[in-house]
Amino acid sequence: MRAALLEKSQQPLVLAEDIRHEDPRPGEVAVRVSHCGICHSDLTMIDTPGGGQAPCVLGHEAAGIVAEVGASVTGLAKGDKVMLTPIPTCGACYYCVRGQASLCVTGQNFMTGLRADGTSPLSRGGERVFQGFGLGGWGEYAVVDARRAVKIDPDTPLDIACVIGCAIQTGVGAVLNTAKVEEGATVLVMGLGGIGISIVQGARLANAARIIVSDPVAERRDYAANFGATDVLDPTQVDVVAKAIELTGGIGVDYAFDGAGNSKLIQDGINACRIGGTMTMVGAAMQPLEMPIPALFLTHEKKLQGCLLGSCNGHRDIPRFLALWRKGALDLESMISHRRPIADVNAGLDDMRAGRGLRTVLEL
Repeated sequence: MRAALLEKSQQPLVLAEDIRHEDPRPGEVAVRVSHCGICHSDLTMIDTPGGGQAPCVLGHEAAGIVAEVGASVTGLAKGDKVMLTPIPTCGACYYCVRGQASLCVTGQNFMTGLRADGTSPLSRGGERVFQGFGLGGWGEYAVVDARRAVKIDPDTPLDIACVIGCAIQTGVGAVLNTAKVEEGATVLVMGLGGIGISIVQGARLANAARIIVSDPVAERRDYAANFGATDVLDPTQVDVVAKAIELTGGIGVDYAFDGAGNSKLIQDGINACRIGGTMTMVGAAMQPLEMPIPALFLTHEKKLQGCLLGSCNGHRDIPRFLALWRKGALDLESMISHRRPIADVNAGLDDMRAGRGLRTVLEL
């Protein structure tokens, strides 16, 4: 098959025509990928020295059509439209039965880029090829655990729906599932890429009274205003913490979110939160995060929490987000700023590095 291949970290991807994929094993499906988004986590894997597996087919925001079904798979058939979620859930482990599906023991294997037994369904010239985040959506076929595939309605446009896979699940889920923002709350969102804008959409869905946003890129601030932000800040011109406290009557925000995986933004979020407020780390960071915790953190009962894929269960939340899109409450179309053929993947990555647009969707 054809795929965009990372041969070595910190190098441009190559369009390889000689990637081989196995037939699905029992419990797996082969999906003919039609569209897949470019996520900042993919870029981090590429640009971090030694930070990712290689050779590797990245891409984890994918949608397509089931091409083959392995033995023992139920609920899916050849020809079904599906969305692929980066974290599959078993439904039976310690975390799943407690409603923490994103922490599923099975799903936690996604960072290895391999099956649980250390093998990969992909190879090139006899050499093992990793699947980025266990999915490999920048290839024509993804052979994955069937629990990653969420069946969707036949009339669902895959080019639009694919952004739910990571951006929407992570950002909207961070608001609705992880932080559980209540109606009338005040929210600060720092970093307005695909994840940050999805957090803004989540805050709008939660009926937050004030959605304060911050990003140094003017285009992204404009996007945020269109998605429902009430106050738009340029962090190069104003003190975001001081302004957020001012805009909330000197109290501070109820909830703050970092959409970039940045230590300073996390620290700013803690300081911008009111007494008893919650700071949620959403953006993925490959490097260690280092930040001082304020001395009053304890007595102010502030909360700092992590967030993986918006605490989502794909089989619950993907249909929910599609239903919200169908009723006009969730804007997926405007999330897509660029559409490119898979051959132009490096141009799409350069757009992300430069902060141009929100989401590039690749067509395979």
